[in-house]
Order: sequence, then C-alpha cells, then structure tokens
Amino acid sequence: MRLAALDPLTQPTFEGEVGAILDRRLLSDSRRPIAVALSGGGDSLALSLLAADWARRIGRRLLVLTVDHRLRPQSAAWTNACAATAERLRADFRALAWTGEKPAAGLPAAARAARHALLADAARQAGAWAILMGHTADDGLEAGLMRQAGSTTPDPREWAPSPVWPQGRGVFLLRPMLRTRRGDIRAWLTARGETWIDDPANEDRNYARPRARAAVAQGAAPAAAKALAPAEALALASRPEARGGLEIARTDLVAAQPDAAARFVAAACLCAAGTDRPPARDKVERLLARLAEDAPFAASLAGARVTADGPCVRFQREPGEASRGGLQPLALRAGETGVWDGRFEITAARAVEVRALRRTTLPAAADGGVEGLTIRPLSHDRLLAACGAIERELA
Repeated sequence: MRLAALDPLTQPTFEGEVGAILDRRLLSDSRRPIAVALSGGGDSLALSLLAADWARRIGRRLLVLTVDHRLRPQSAAWTNACAATAERLRADFRALAWTGEKPAAGLPAAARAARHALLADAARQAGAWAILMGHTADDGLEAGLMRQAGSTTPDPREWAPSPVWPQGRGVFLLRPMLRTRRGDIRAWLTARGETWIDDPANEDRNYARPRARAAVAQGAAPAAAKALAPAEALALASRPEARGGLEIARTDLVAAQPDAAARFVAAACLCAAGTDRPPARDKVERLLARLAEDAPFAASLAGARVTADGPCVRFQREPGEASRGGLQPLALRAGETGVWDGRFEITAARAVEVRALRRTTLPAAADGGVEGLTIRPLSHDRLLAACGAIERELA
C-alpha cells in the first residue's frame, strides 16, 4: 500500500487536513472535553499540539491522558514530560498507570489492552466520548506487513469504537493523521523547534511491530488490502430484541454481500453475548450457509444463541453460559453504575447484588426484583458502533 503523491501546489497543509477531520468527526458545540493520548513520542506530541489549537478555536477543553506502563526505568520521567506539555498547552492532565504483574508472554498485546482500558475509563470519568490517537500512515503500512507475516493485526481506522469492553462503551477513537507519514510529522515538529521522546521499545526486534517498522523505514510496503464490504446498513436494519438481544430480517442477511453479512453476524454474536472475542470466520460462514437454506434452526456461537424461525433471525445470550461460569453476579453500592454480563449498564439506587433472573439471562437483584435498578441494554448501541453506523462524536 503506497500513498499517492499530491501536487505540492494543491496539497492541503498538515494542520488543515487534521483540522478538517476534527471538524467532521467532533461536535463544535459540545461541552464535553476532548481527550488525547500523549506518550511523549513525536506522533502523539504533534497531535496534541494540533488538538490544542483546534480546541482553543472552538472553545472546548482538552484532556491529555498519559499511560505509564511501568515497563521502563525512564517511564516516570516520560510522564513528567507529558505533564509539562499539557501545562504548556493549558490542557487538563491525567497520569494513568498499568500496575500489577506483567505477563511473561504476549507483553505487547497485554500492554495495548491495558492502555486502551485505562484510556477509556479515564475518558468516561471525565465525560469525554472521543480519544484522539496519534497513528500515522506508517502504522497502516506496518499493520499490513504484520498481517503478511501471519498476524491478525487490523488496519487502524480513522474513526472506530474503543476496542475494550465494557470500559470503552460509548467511547470512540479518532485517528486524524492516518494520511501523513511519520517522517513528515517529525519534520513538521523540528520546524517548530519541538523535541520528543524515542522509546527504545520501538527498536526491539524481538517483537513484530518494531520489525515491521524497520521494514517500512527501508521502503517495504504490503500488498493492497482487499476492501471489505461495509456492514453499517445491516446494523441500521437490525433492532433491539425484548430480552436484551438483537434481531434482523432473514432476507436482509441473505441478500447482503458475503463480507458484510459475515462482519454483521460476528459483531451481533459478540454484542448479544456481551463478550470481547468474536467468533471464528469459518464458523460464521457455516452459520450463513444455514441461513441461506431457509429452514428453521438454532445454533450456539461465541456465547450467543442464534435462532432463525420464520422471517426473523435473533441473537441472544446463550443460557447455557450460566452452567459454564457465565452470567456472574455484580455487586453495586448505592449510586454506583456497573455493567452486568457485558450486556446491561445498571445504576443502583441501593446496595445490591445483580444476578440472572431465575431461568433467564436477564438481570435482577438477588431477591428477584428490579426495584431501585436503572437498567440500560447495551447490545444494539454496541452493534451500531462496531459496524460503523456511528460516524461522529455522540452528543
């Protein structure tokens, strides 16, 4: 994948292109803060500078979030440098830390998951629905090379829901620099007299990302990725089901492009089950083949119960999860909000333990009632976000 060269006389400025994306994806009249993830590296520093200018222009607060993974002896100094940058930009600042024991294997993936969870929690607590991330065109090239080497790393998307659940509910990631190369961003910073942090982990070729980064720096580029059929039309055609699940007309699924139908079914299973791991593609394709046969059936897939009876396909929580350790109780204090089983956001007016209502997959207090509980199903909103049907910041 190579970016087309633009005529320098017509090429938009870096600042103008990023500002146009912020204008398109964010609300100018919102009173919520805008969060930006700042590591101190060149990419996130450039984005923080641009975001601060944009926020001042439209009168919104900027919240700078920095995650200390506690993996390097210099990390505390890096956090202090980020705090100084936030102060210079007159932005609010929160330092976040990944504490506890670190895994011996799969460290980059674990660090990434912890980082997203910390960022999403902090954004939600501050009332921010969007987190700006400093990914560049190089990150997309690296992801493509990693996939060619056998990884499942997806391409970074300009606008996407937070990848962690349930911390990331309602929170979106905005990456407005995906058309700009990392070297151009470094040149822009240098011209402004800025300095940045270079993390030695970016050079550790024991891991796939630094190997891909080195290959991109030497001119390597992946083959063009196949464009995926969008699934937002199917998400918009679906509707919430009475028991917290999802339903859609069978004819809509059968008539859709195979890629779009597969993406929708995988997301619907994930959302209806309240889990964070989608089903395998081959299992999704077998389910779609059964749907095309027009006969009634029921199947279990990734914690979801999928039933096709008549004109409707329903995605619900698999009741058998209770016997396998799912549907776990949730203890809430008075006034506290939590997520039960990944599917319902519950606010308690009294101290309560939330459990599955007898012989169902619905939530209730341990005494079997729902008095004092405000219950909001999450599955449909999550599906709309996962399938790309929400295109800008929520009000």
